[in-house]
Amino acid sequence: MRSAELPELPGVLDGGAVGRTVAAIAAEQHHDGALPWSRGGQLDPWDSVEAAMALDVGGEHARAAAAYRWLAARQRPDGSWAAEYRDGAETSPAVESNHAGYLAVGTWHSWLASRDERLVGELWPVVRRGLDLVVRMQLSSGAVSWALRPDGTPDDTALLTGNASLFQALRCGVALAGLVGDPQPDWELAVTDLGTALRTDPGAFADRSRYSMDWYYPVLAGAVTGEAARARLAADWDRFVVPGLGARCVADRPWVTGAETCELALALVVAGQPDAAREQVAAMQHLRHDDGSYWTGLVYADDARWPVERPTWTAAAVVLAVDALARATPASALFADPAALPAPGTVDVPGSAAPLPGRGEA
Repeated sequence: MRSAELPELPGVLDGGAVGRTVAAIAAEQHHDGALPWSRGGQLDPWDSVEAAMALDVGGEHARAAAAYRWLAARQRPDGSWAAEYRDGAETSPAVESNHAGYLAVGTWHSWLASRDERLVGELWPVVRRGLDLVVRMQLSSGAVSWALRPDGTPDDTALLTGNASLFQALRCGVALAGLVGDPQPDWELAVTDLGTALRTDPGAFADRSRYSMDWYYPVLAGAVTGEAARARLAADWDRFVVPGLGARCVADRPWVTGAETCELALALVVAGQPDAAREQVAAMQHLRHDDGSYWTGLVYADDARWPVERPTWTAAAVVLAVDALARATPASALFADPAALPAPGTVDVPGSAAPLPGRGEA
């Protein structure tokens, strides 16, 4: 994709700069499609999907599809993935719900970006198995267990950030179900109960309020919107935001991180505060490397980058935030306008006149 067609933020990042960031992500992808944090490093399904979404924003649709196909080929029969892979091998076999669900977000984003019917047809059975597992892991509170125990039963603990991500994943799954003509009423019930828990029942989730993701992610994912979203972000702004540097990962540490800052920007876009979002993307540019990649974070008390790594998912968060602000690609609506996702109970998808072909089991 030419730089003129790439999302940009005037005065912050032009199309050429965004293109270099997309290229930095692509440079870490393996020949078999695997998209790890860095070449030869660890790969987890959630972050790999995020990085693939950035490739789609940058017009690298074949690379994004290869990353999704790599994940599809490694899905277990129960719908799960390992929590970590290295060089294609499972290195942390734990079954975590957020990993099982997030391919739905990537697949819907890819459809918006590329309108690749064949890819949606290939991935639909994989998405369905993953979200069916998520629904099986839902607790009586409406929250979803973070992981399965060794005996295969859901752990009693639910994590707020992960559940907000699953709210988004289930809504994307409902949209995909409408697109392919395969309604999933269990998902619609699950996302309704989960949304209620996210909005009204903080006691359903483990207390990890020192982490900024628990602060902004219910807004980013579209579970909390409107005035409630703006109030939520305002309430802890001073705890987490360091003027001119970005957002802390943890409230009680002098450490700002690029991915959290750009995800906060996405939440601000959802809350109808684009100027504040743009300010955050601009503030974290001190983490940019000459090749377009981004350092994870800065311990500002020591003026030291930490950890000393430039993962694909941090670069991806930048690209997604710029796209949401610029509204440059059709996929930007996923983050910029969560209300554009079909509501539970709705199967008509804008732009789709008929169910897609190719819905057989993989």
